[in-house]
Amino acid sequence: MSKRKSNREEQPDPIYVRRIRDLREDSDYSQEDVAVVLDTSQTMYSRYERGANELPIRHLLKLCKLYRVSSDYILGISDKK
Repeated sequence: MSKRKSNREEQPDPIYVRRIRDLREDSDYSQEDVAVVLDTSQTMYSRYERGANELPIRHLLKLCKLYRVSSDYILGISDKK
């Protein structure tokens, strides 16, 4: 019996996964630091950075304010911060 791949395995990570990690590292924040700002756990924030969970809009907006970048930048629509 062959094992069927899930859609998650076939699709590349969305660009926001890389961008939120890069923004955090460039700002010298830990995952715990950002999780506190988002009012979530470090474990959940880590799942966003790995692409295991989708980033809720309310968290996207808080990250935009924290890093002073546009949502278009985080989502990969624009390269202009």
